[in-house]
Amino acid sequence: MKIALMMENSQANKNAMVLEQLNTVVSDLQYDVYNVGMNDEHDHHLTYIHLGIMASLLINAKAVDFVVTGCGTGQGAMMSLNIHPGVVCGYCLDPSDAFLFNQINNGNALSLAFAKGFGWGAELNVRYIFEKAFTTGERGQGYPLERAEPQQRNAGILNAVKAAVVKDNYLDTLRAIDPELVKTAVSGERFQQCFFDHCQDDDIRAFVSQIIDQA
Repeated sequence: MKIALMMENSQANKNAMVLEQLNTVVSDLQYDVYNVGMNDEHDHHLTYIHLGIMASLLINAKAVDFVVTGCGTGQGAMMSLNIHPGVVCGYCLDPSDAFLFNQINNGNALSLAFAKGFGWGAELNVRYIFEKAFTTGERGQGYPLERAEPQQRNAGILNAVKAAVVKDNYLDTLRAIDPELVKTAVSGERFQQCFFDHCQDDDIRAFVSQIIDQA
């Protein structure tokens, strides 16, 4: 599994700690982690709006399989990611949230609160969240198990409804956004390296290359 970590400007000073905890959990699983920013307050400036664009590009291009993100409350990042086609982002405050999202909703992104309630022992909570998100076996098995079948069915229906609501071609949805937002979202060096090294969609690759060339 390939995992992208991305954080907005107000919480950039938490990036090193969050990255350390994520790597601690997934290193034995041989998962690859890509820290695409921000990693300090002077790094490439991102808001949670940019995080949604970045996550959607990485997920839809199959450059990564999962995104870990967040902002002060976690709410803005979650909403920003869920706007986009192909991204199913859960809201996670504690390890049980991560486990239940994993088993019931089976999405491809988690948004954490990196300011609200982020006090003593926060690094332990983050580590335990990642353990429940990535080391609890096969995803989408349902909880409790006797509810597995309707939960799996409803998760599929929700994804189908989202795909039906977003009727435009994926790249058309990006072209409809303020181009300056997209330009900022794709201009980070670490984002570009992750994207271009692992992108599996030629049309999305060409779109991002064009945006960068115009910058």
